[in-house]
Amino acid sequence: MVGFDMSKTIQDGKFVELTYKVTDKKSGRVLTMVEFPLGYVHGHNEILSPFVHKELEGKSAGDVIEVPIDGNQIFGPRDESLVFTNHIENVPEEYRQVGTSILMENDKGQTRSFLVTRIDDKTLTVDGNNPLCGREVVFVLDIQTVREATDEEAKVGGAISAGADIDPSLLKPV
Repeated sequence: MVGFDMSKTIQDGKFVELTYKVTDKKSGRVLTMVEFPLGYVHGHNEILSPFVHKELEGKSAGDVIEVPIDGNQIFGPRDESLVFTNHIENVPEEYRQVGTSILMENDKGQTRSFLVTRIDDKTLTVDGNNPLCGREVVFVLDIQTVREATDEEAKVGGAISAGADIDPSLLKPV
């Protein structure tokens, strides 16, 4: 029978595995990539932006789709007041590496993640803006698997990792 098999397309309740990369639309540079397939149950566990999930619907294994995203639309414009530079000796050594994420708390108890963006001999700069703020990016998604989710996957909304069962006897003190 020739025809379109709906059971193999992404829709609510389907288990989906995919890899993706995010590229900067202007420079074409890859900003981030996921090489090991991410597994989730469509409609139960939205692991990516709602725009992306909408674009995935109706696609099948083997499809590669590109979804342009305007970072300003999702994360708002850049806020330069979230960029701080400090003398490097005031920053603990474990944070002195570009790309390190630092969770900071303000006087109201709200936390925000800051990324170390620049280091020189004397100073270190952190930025609290989302890295995609103010950028136009393209999500390139490579769909690896589309199948019915098992009851267990549907319940947890994603992949059940092999070997997750822990032998209770291992938890008893010796």
